[in-house]
Amino acid sequence: MSTNFKPRYTITPGIAKNLMRIEAVKEKVSLLPVNPTVLASLRETAKLYTTHYSTMIEGNQLKPHEIKEVIQLHGHFPGRERDEHEVKGYYAALAQLEYYSAQNHPITEKVIQTLHALVMSDGKTNIKPTPYRDGKNVIKDSLTGTIVYMPPEAKDVPGLMRHLVLWIKDNEEIPYPIVAAISHYQFATIHPYYDGNGRTSRLLTTLILHLGGYDLKGLYSLEEYYAKNLLDYYRAINIGPSHNYYFGRAESNITPWVDYFIEGMACAFEKVVAQMMQSFEKDEKDHSQLLRTLDPKQRKSLELFKDYDVVTAKQIGDLFGFQPRTNAALCKKWTLCGFLEIVDTSNKARKYKLAKPYQCMVKGDL
Repeated sequence: MSTNFKPRYTITPGIAKNLMRIEAVKEKVSLLPVNPTVLASLRETAKLYTTHYSTMIEGNQLKPHEIKEVIQLHGHFPGRERDEHEVKGYYAALAQLEYYSAQNHPITEKVIQTLHALVMSDGKTNIKPTPYRDGKNVIKDSLTGTIVYMPPEAKDVPGLMRHLVLWIKDNEEIPYPIVAAISHYQFATIHPYYDGNGRTSRLLTTLILHLGGYDLKGLYSLEEYYAKNLLDYYRAINIGPSHNYYFGRAESNITPWVDYFIEGMACAFEKVVAQMMQSFEKDEKDHSQLLRTLDPKQRKSLELFKDYDVVTAKQIGDLFGFQPRTNAALCKKWTLCGFLEIVDTSNKARKYKLAKPYQCMVKGDL
């Protein structure tokens, strides 16, 4: 069996229109001023809601406020340990995704296997990438027991995954939202694991979008759109003349799925603009002029100073996945340009704080 991946789809007028909606929002969000404190709060809320909705699709019963208690306060709900493990795992995978995105790390099979391992990890970080399944996997309707989908045989999975990753790398001319949509569909089609395929496919989708510049400051949740339109989600992704992978699934025209995905992405993006506008209506401080003087890394580092008045070069470097030498060089550069001030001049214990103008941005006193 050929494992070469050649998706069939058409850019319909509806898809084209929604791609334009996405680009319009992307441009608007990049220009909207936002208080770093508000940004950090909105981003954390988005992560918690993404965790809620992605695990809810799989049957998780924890409510948003319960997930927040589990993640932030280490809360416990007796008898619901499985649900707790799921949300901890997904949240840990989201944190790893942000790390990959900050590093501009290319998508590899190891990256996908690591995200899956974290999904299944109960929030533990000392994990090893998960190998693909070594046996048959059949998806059945939980109520009727009838077969819904028969994925490819285990022997074909490595080749299919290898070609999916190659396809993602080799299609820079295709809009990233389309690449993300097709990758989501193909990962679900391959179903490389016994469990956790849906959550991992959604993480892969988000990582592709972030690496392509469609992160929207980390504020959107595609998972919310899926969960609130769950029947449409399953209808859109279940394409093909047969429930058996080898009887037409691989050759199916997936335009309906791409259409569904792109529309959902446009809706999720437009919701971000609404959220940001609401933050302005609450009379949040406008730091737009000062923010425009900062480069992207300096803007991101403001999130660190929201939690710490004084930081080390290592803490700043860890935010971007840099090596020690790079950490020191970056802090020196930022000190010379007036973004940072040295607190402790000791080489071994050198620490930094924000220069006064930027302290005001973090504290909200500007």
